[in-house]
Amino acid sequence: METLGYYNGIIGPLEELRIPMNDRACWFGDGVYDVSICAQYTIFALDEHIDRFFNSAALLYMTPRISKPELAELLNTLVRKLDSPTQFVYWQLTRGTAPRIHTFPEHTAPNLWVTLKPFTLPDIYGKIKLITVEDTRFFHCNIKTLNLLPNVLASEKAKQAGCAEAVFHRGNRVTECSHSNVYILKDGILRTAPLDNLILPGISRAHIIVQCGKLGIPVDETPFTMEELFAADEIMISSTSSFCMSASHLDGYQVGGKAPELLRQIQDALWTEFHQVTGSAL
Repeated sequence: METLGYYNGIIGPLEELRIPMNDRACWFGDGVYDVSICAQYTIFALDEHIDRFFNSAALLYMTPRISKPELAELLNTLVRKLDSPTQFVYWQLTRGTAPRIHTFPEHTAPNLWVTLKPFTLPDIYGKIKLITVEDTRFFHCNIKTLNLLPNVLASEKAKQAGCAEAVFHRGNRVTECSHSNVYILKDGILRTAPLDNLILPGISRAHIIVQCGKLGIPVDETPFTMEELFAADEIMISSTSSFCMSASHLDGYQVGGKAPELLRQIQDALWTEFHQVTGSAL
């Protein structure tokens, strides 16, 4: 099977599954999601992603009809049904199926979706281009919700500019990207925004910080400015699907390229961890 979908116990090819129009996701994006990558049928950092998934659900007052171990078992079972051993594994929880009303519906159980499709691991050593976008999203960026329209619009703007990602800022403070965390390397120090309500607590972000600790690279989790972004020795982004990539351009200006050895150390460490955990070849 090339793709697979799951909806409240119903399993089938992704293109054949049907979702009720009254699912709250359709009306409000009323739900949460998480995603990971698997290689050799092993889902990377699965427990951490599930923990974040349940935390996001709790912050929106939703309780899954499945436990953490049951969800892990379900996902591990589903990935084995695809032909490709390397997959993009996505799951989400919505508040349920009910007629459209802004307040929470009563007596409605959450709906669980899972989608799986083949995935090609990125060339994390290739260079990408970035742009900056004023961050006008809601102020609950720490919850991984489905309300992603501002992110979609920023991503589309980046695409039209020939760029891979958009870096958000609130005034002069850099926060994160439309679907990534952002970092700078400056004078041998990795800097990234603190875990407040303005950024998502990225799983890849946490792994990068751990790897920096092992490498003896200092990490500074305090806000940094647009000026510091442009003046950085290297600009990096991370997400589950992009791992850890660096930028060559920002708003059309050439950036980075001043600490390639340090950048490579971090990328190598993260890449090695991924392949060791999943048992896939380097």
